[in-house]
Amino acid sequence: MDYKIIYSKRRTLALQISQDCEILIRAPFKTPKNIIDDFVISHSEWIKTHLERRKLLNEKYPPLSDDEIKHLKIKAMKTIPSRVEYFSKIMGVFPVGVSINSAKKRFGSCSSRGRLNFSCRLMLYPDEAVDYVVVHELAHLKHLDHSKSFWSFVERFMPDYRERKNLLK
Repeated sequence: MDYKIIYSKRRTLALQISQDCEILIRAPFKTPKNIIDDFVISHSEWIKTHLERRKLLNEKYPPLSDDEIKHLKIKAMKTIPSRVEYFSKIMGVFPVGVSINSAKKRFGSCSSRGRLNFSCRLMLYPDEAVDYVVVHELAHLKHLDHSKSFWSFVERFMPDYRERKNLLK
């Protein structure tokens, strides 16, 4: 089984399947190759299972081209700021700025300084899901965590947030 080793200051071995179905082993510096080989062999079932999952995901959701990302960014820049403005007025919270990026693993984020960031990949989802992410990130301007108060605040403005959140899965 072919794999790539990534050495770092970590203390333990870890496995990862990359988006392009590459097996990555993260290992502490100076870990002997035979220890890593044994680790891979002992986790061969996990590797097979997760490689298959990744292949199915890649079939269902092929990676986006640079051109597709460019078009999604344009669409997001036209859509998201107006949704932020709309919900800001309703919720009484106002960000210092809004940015669009092409993040793969986060649909949105809120900095401690009040800046909201959204992934252009949100444009691949229904408007209800986009609005959920906007409300979620705006709620972080009032509650920087995911406490009960945070979710109560989200629910006050979007009672069906759970269903909308599920659209992102």
